[in-house]
Amino acid sequence: MKRKRSGKGGDRQPLAWPGDPEGVTADGIDFAALAHVLANTCRNGGRCRRYHSVAAHSVFVSEEVAALDGLGDDDRRTLALHALVADAPSAWLRGRMPDSQRAAERAGRLAAGIDAAVRTAAGLDALPEEHAELLRFVTRMAAASERRDVMEGAPADSGVTFPPLRRRIRPMPPDRAAEAWLARFRKLAGPEAERRKRIAANAGKDATEGTDGKEG
Repeated sequence: MKRKRSGKGGDRQPLAWPGDPEGVTADGIDFAALAHVLANTCRNGGRCRRYHSVAAHSVFVSEEVAALDGLGDDDRRTLALHALVADAPSAWLRGRMPDSQRAAERAGRLAAGIDAAVRTAAGLDALPEEHAELLRFVTRMAAASERRDVMEGAPADSGVTFPPLRRRIRPMPPDRAAEAWLARFRKLAGPEAERRKRIAANAGKDATEGTDGKEG
């Protein structure tokens, strides 16, 4: 897939699609590519009556987080951005179910590394536990909304049953979901993401040059 032309007659530039999950670094994250992969990845392993992408889900959760009362503006923006990128590892792992304990441990390790790289590239630090719990709560309510709106009342997973959010999910095609995800990312991350990404890239470059310059 190619990027859209930036202007009349402009060339299409290839997207840097996510590749080897073992080699994900903050300076290598292409958020436009990430948006398109997440938009072409169906939630719940495709177990939906109507197509609902990971990108659309992330936008939905992010918007619901931003509508919460009782948060300062900076905390609201930060939490909404965390919600938007929370499922980024799906772009590399694509919902593959591990078939052994060893595979599950490897998938967990890869997901943690990808999550850390994406958060660094987005200019995010780790969430304090109270905000992380708030995000988990909204995410579980969004999952209940999916069962109501796009899975036709599929049974909930074992454990506590959460109520759905009041706003209904309106599925969107992949191209629109990618645009919505990327637009929201740019709105929430702003120039800080690019600054942090440059810092990460320079740090990686300095580390490489330092290693190359060591005498054997």
